[in-house]
Amino acid sequence: MKSVKLISILLAITLLTSCNPIRVPKSTMDHQMSSMPQNVIPTKSEWKTPETLKPNKRIPISILIRDKSNKPIQAFETVHTKKMHLIIVSKDLSYFSHLHPIYKGNGEFDISTAFPAGGDYQLIAEVTPKGGGDNSVEKHWLHIDGPIPKSKPLIPDQKLTTMVDGLKITLSFDHLMAEMNSNMTFMIRDAKTNKPIKNLQPYLGALGHAVAIKDDLHEYLHIHPMTTKGNGPKVTFMTYFPQKGIYKIWGQFQYQGRIIVAPFIVDVPKMNM
Repeated sequence: MKSVKLISILLAITLLTSCNPIRVPKSTMDHQMSSMPQNVIPTKSEWKTPETLKPNKRIPISILIRDKSNKPIQAFETVHTKKMHLIIVSKDLSYFSHLHPIYKGNGEFDISTAFPAGGDYQLIAEVTPKGGGDNSVEKHWLHIDGPIPKSKPLIPDQKLTTMVDGLKITLSFDHLMAEMNSNMTFMIRDAKTNKPIKNLQPYLGALGHAVAIKDDLHEYLHIHPMTTKGNGPKVTFMTYFPQKGIYKIWGQFQYQGRIIVAPFIVDVPKMNM
């Protein structure tokens, strides 16, 4: 009987997390936090783009956010300094972009951006309607005309260390396993001297941001640090991988006025029962 109850609880957790980003309390991140979404207001979305979509040319994108009654939502919370966070990834997850459309009113957000090559891209918009406790997530696929580059296979990194723009960034977990909370830590050093970086700058109201997407693009996590204090060299996030499998993770930080994006690929094992 205990086993049946445990399985039911885990199933409920998986269903709750599969459509929403990891939660960070909006009031403060300096206390115990829950990774489960709370009070998500249902939304619908309508996406508009020109008929002809070509690479390396700026494309206007309009995103209309409606409520469950199909009426435009009028007011949105400001979350990490923005009313909308838009993540764009290519189908093979080789391309990543984190943008912030401008709210025009009456539920409509606009932005213009270019895509590097032909192919399919997933657009993921996060908004929090006024009064909501957590972000609502809207996804949309966009096909860009033109030659499509050969897909890059997602192979888990043997060593979770990468060099990006003069920095040496190492990723570690207290335990890496699906269906349970895990602390994910980025250690940031100077690539030449190996000295820890202690002057990270706030990025969108936090010490950093992290996005994780499963290889099938069905699972999406947008994670924020557990604390607002400090300025490096370690930045720790609490995360929850809802399913086992291959995930690509992008850590995002600001250093000396530059946005640093550190990609990693990890194989998340199944939780031992």
